[in-house]
Amino acid sequence: MYRKFFKRFFDIILSLVCLIILSPLFLVIAILIRIFMGSPVIFRQERCGKGNQSFYILKFRTMTDKKDENGELLPDALRRSAFGNFLRGTSLDELPELINILKGEMSFIGPRPLLTHYYPYYTERELHRLDVRAGLVPPEVLSLDITPSWDTQLETEADYALNLNFITDIKVIFATFVILYKRLRYNYGGYDRQALSVERAEKVKESVEV
Repeated sequence: MYRKFFKRFFDIILSLVCLIILSPLFLVIAILIRIFMGSPVIFRQERCGKGNQSFYILKFRTMTDKKDENGELLPDALRRSAFGNFLRGTSLDELPELINILKGEMSFIGPRPLLTHYYPYYTERELHRLDVRAGLVPPEVLSLDITPSWDTQLETEADYALNLNFITDIKVIFATFVILYKRLRYNYGGYDRQALSVERAEKVKESVEV
């Protein structure tokens, strides 16, 4: 009952309430982004959700448009500003995802909405992560690790999708506060992780060479 009805009901009510209450914060963040990083304020990117259906995730922008002498965008690490890192470290950049939740593209809790081209790199078990809506808060927070490996993240997400229940969601909510504290303490905003497609392609190459 929780999985089929109440989870979505809570998502609709909570996302609507949060959007109303946090609207002043949205405005302040939008103004600061416009000042420090320019336009557009909102970052849109195609991601993969429930049933392998793609949608456009909404986030506050955290990087500038700085380019090299050839007019090419600089690497992500060189385009982040201090304010952008702050937004990432506190997860404030993810607030616009409340709109995705209200639209039914995401849930408050669920697997991270990853890039669409990652699909071929999932194992058969990991594909179960697509049985449920992607989430604003991922179940991987239960590990209390702010930089989990891809294997840990995807296994946790698959397990969550296969055993989704109210108690687990409550545990995820409490673990989120610990993760946010650790993110602020260890400068998570500057963290970069190798793309899943690159990491797993390299592993396949290594196994073939061996």
